[in-house]
Amino acid sequence: MSLSQKNLSFEFFPVRTPEGRAKQIHIRQQLRELSPSFFSCTSGAGGSTREGTLQMVRDILAEQTPVAPHLPCIGMTEEEIKILLDEYYALGVRRLVALRGDIPSGVGYGMQGFRYANELVEFVRQEYNDKFQIIVAAYPEYHPQAQSAADDVKNFVRKVKAGADFAITQYFFNTDAYFRFVDDVRAQGVDIPIIPGIMPIESFNKLARFSDLCGAEIPRWLRLKLHSYADDTASIKALALDVVGEMCERLLDGGASGLHFYTMNNAELTTTLCNRLEKH
Repeated sequence: MSLSQKNLSFEFFPVRTPEGRAKQIHIRQQLRELSPSFFSCTSGAGGSTREGTLQMVRDILAEQTPVAPHLPCIGMTEEEIKILLDEYYALGVRRLVALRGDIPSGVGYGMQGFRYANELVEFVRQEYNDKFQIIVAAYPEYHPQAQSAADDVKNFVRKVKAGADFAITQYFFNTDAYFRFVDDVRAQGVDIPIIPGIMPIESFNKLARFSDLCGAEIPRWLRLKLHSYADDTASIKALALDVVGEMCERLLDGGASGLHFYTMNNAELTTTLCNRLEKH
């Protein structure tokens, strides 16, 4: 299998120091050798990292790489979103990751602006037509705040019908969940690409903490195995590369058109995984 025939993309989060920015530029240089379709960059709740995200967008575009900034709509008015989109377009951005986003601490749903991602997608389509390629999120194990699996599928279908071009999933470690989700939304008439999100495992504690927050399930056997290694980073890394690598192989062999890696601002594990897949 040649990864050059698949769509690869890599996600980063903003950094706060000049040293962090310089390190991130070096990491992106390493990952560009894998010929990604684009880099994405996150944005904090209520635009809390907006300046950092903008700086990263400028850096990536200066490196001659397409970029897809996250655009969370919670906590932003229509006018604020339009100002930001105009700035992005002027810079050369042509892709967006349209999200509801996390609700800022201490803020309820009485705030102005959009409440759901499908409303944001519809707004971008109405205001900008096809100027932006719109990416939305998908949750194979269902959104942690979804009332039911059926409701979550309906929510995803709404985003697609509002004008999304393709989707990237939350990370997962159960390929059956991904394939079941794809089958469920295909049955609802959704035909856009749904790219699996991949989380390379660097540390069990970090993974467990992040998974508890975002609702991603760590299979019991994997959780126990990783936990048993305690601080044995070499064993954790070896197991993680095997588990995640085999999962990527199953996803690509099963028809996934690409992979989106949550790099956690690190190149080593993602590069190792992609090199292994290239030899598969």
